This record gives sequence, structure tokens and C-alpha cells, in this order.
Amino acid sequence: MSKPVLLFGYGNLSRGDDALGPLLLEYAETHCDLDAIEILTDFQLQIEHALDLENRSMVMFVDASVASEDAFDFTVLEPDRDKSYTTHAMSPAAVLNVYQSIKNQTPPPSFLLSIKAEKFELGDGLSANAENNLAKACAFAGRLLSNLDLGFWLKQVSHASQINQ
Repeated sequence: MSKPVLLFGYGNLSRGDDALGPLLLEYAETHCDLDAIEILTDFQLQIEHALDLENRSMVMFVDASVASEDAFDFTVLEPDRDKSYTTHAMSPAAVLNVYQSIKNQTPPPSFLLSIKAEKFELGDGLSANAENNLAKACAFAGRLLSNLDLGFWLKQVSHASQINQ
């Protein structure tokens, strides 16, 4: 039986800052009450992950990002058939779109926590900036995971940029 909230972090622990998603999951495993939260990790999102959204009340995807201007961004996701739809690695929006297509229903409310990253070389550890950004993102995610109310999460979308500056 699925837990109502899915926390899905993806990235490669062997590629520097790409490890940010899985590392946030490690934080959640040791610092959060996981009674209602299922943790899932993989190197990248794939079409099969659409099935992991079934029977969820909310989903949070966590990934490293070079596009983030702040330490982290927290955004609402909508299903979208983007260019990643036909590649091995998919975007979270494309995964939601696949779910919507195969289940013929709206996916659960979904969010993306993007943690600012800069180095992705094979064999590298986390950069100093990424470590700092991870600490801020973990504190933010910890607050979210301690209050599994959709309204609370939606309010945090607009507050995220103020919190992490």
C-alpha cells in the first residue's frame, strides 16, 4: 500500500552536485517522521515513474539545478509534454503528463524542489556552495514534511524565494 506523500529525489551520488536530490532524501530519512511519506530515489526520471504517483495525495520531486538563482526553488508542477518525453531522462512535468495519459485522471498535486548546483564531474564531491544550498533546502523540506497539508505547501511556493535569501 502506498503512503500518501511521495518524496522523490533523483541524481547521481558519483557526480558532484548531482547528488543533491538523493542527499536531501538521506536527510529526510533521519530527521523526518515518515509514517505518511514514501521515499524513492533513482538516477533520473523515466516513463515508468508515472506509476509511482498512483494513490498519492502529494508528490515532491527533488533535484539539482544549474538554473536556480537562489539556494533552492520550490515550484508547483503541471503536466506537460515537453522535449524530455522522448528521451531516457524525463522532466517531472513529463512524468505527470504520462500519468495523466495512462490513468486518464489528473495527477496528484506535485512540486519541484530544485537545489542550486554548479559541479557535475564524475568522482567529484559536493561543491562548498552546494553543501550550503543543501543545508537550506533540507531545513525548508523538513518544515514541509512536518506539515503535509496541501494549503501549507502551496503557501510555501510564494515564500520560498524570501526564505532562502
